[in-house]
Amino acid sequence: MTIAELYALFQQHPSVQTDTRKLQQGDLFFALKGPNFNGNLFALKALEQGASYAIVDEYIDPGNERLIIVADVLDTLQQLAKYHRQQFNIPFIAITGSNGKTTTKELVSTVLSSHYTTYTTQGNLNNHIGVPLTLLSIKKDAAMAVIEMGANHQKEIASYCSYTLPTHGIITNCGKAHLEGFGGIEGVRKGKGELYDFIREHQGSIFINTDYDYLQGMSKGIINRVGYGSQSGDIMGTVLQSEPFLEVTFQKGFSVATLQTQLVGDYNLPNILCAVAVGKYFGVPEEKIKTAIEAYAPSNSRSQLIELGNNKIILDAYNANPTSMKAAIENFAKLHAANKVLMLGGMMELGEASIAEHAAIVQLIQQYAWKAVVLVGGDYKNIQHSFHFFNDSLQAKAWFEAQHFSDTHFLIKGSRSMQMEKIINKTKTH
Repeated sequence: MTIAELYALFQQHPSVQTDTRKLQQGDLFFALKGPNFNGNLFALKALEQGASYAIVDEYIDPGNERLIIVADVLDTLQQLAKYHRQQFNIPFIAITGSNGKTTTKELVSTVLSSHYTTYTTQGNLNNHIGVPLTLLSIKKDAAMAVIEMGANHQKEIASYCSYTLPTHGIITNCGKAHLEGFGGIEGVRKGKGELYDFIREHQGSIFINTDYDYLQGMSKGIINRVGYGSQSGDIMGTVLQSEPFLEVTFQKGFSVATLQTQLVGDYNLPNILCAVAVGKYFGVPEEKIKTAIEAYAPSNSRSQLIELGNNKIILDAYNANPTSMKAAIENFAKLHAANKVLMLGGMMELGEASIAEHAAIVQLIQQYAWKAVVLVGGDYKNIQHSFHFFNDSLQAKAWFEAQHFSDTHFLIKGSRSMQMEKIINKTKTH
């Protein structure tokens, strides 16, 4: 079956699923394979549960006309996504970066949604499966599409661009994330820069943070650009205050005097400026931009401010790398509060640099005075320090609950696999 023929079936059944547990009546089921699972084994079950067709790459039941045999299910899913993408003549904005890309995606799509029918990446569906699924979820009424792209090795962003075909690109930054896969900071820039490479080759446009000199170098040759930053650019803004929430004031490009956000941390300034820049570029009225950004409340453990009794907790446990960890600690250190407790989980995928990067975080922590410091898992166990250490977040939770804290501020942050949010889940308050 050709991609065009498969697309004709998709138009009749425009909902794709890769997990039988989430299957809805009429879905197209794509039987993906991975190191620990084989979707082909669930294809007949998917049909029994109401899938219209199952796309497989193993001969399960050759006589079943509702089984569509292809050479490679994942490749077919991505080709189908590209075919669907090619039916649209609207802006496709691709967002990648080491830090802040999900928050930026949320803010950008929130701003655009206030004025246009906008489709965007849901949750963290930003990988080789999530990106095509996001593309296939875009309906005919779309006026804008915002696609988040995550990556932990080179050539990954390039592969996403090959079927997303972005018209506009945003690289939030290039930090010390996924060093193991990228092979160092220069590898990170090369990998993230694949988005710029695609934009450059196809005469697209970028929204660029002018505060980062390295992005200027990476983007050479791209003519169409909109700059945002604290020092220069089409949109200029600075932090007015950041306690308890970030408030931004503008010097150029935006006539609204201030934005009062529900985001914690001045490190979110570039994310706000980017969303304003995108909104202005696409003609979203300024009052709508202001209302959209001020109404946005982070969720899913991203810079959330949570109150437990008379304690305040900054929960930023969705992910962590040396760059974002340093920014969060320094921001927390500036907070005007008497009692401050750090609870930090290990940072993953740092390869040979892991111990050195964890040691650098310990050295940073030692520069400030804290009520207590708790380090959890990762390579913190391989470094000499005088702080509390626990192997996992459940052990840390037990310690936390035994302390009976009162009038205390907490920063809880760590890589996703550390599940640091468990420390405060269903915790009794005092």
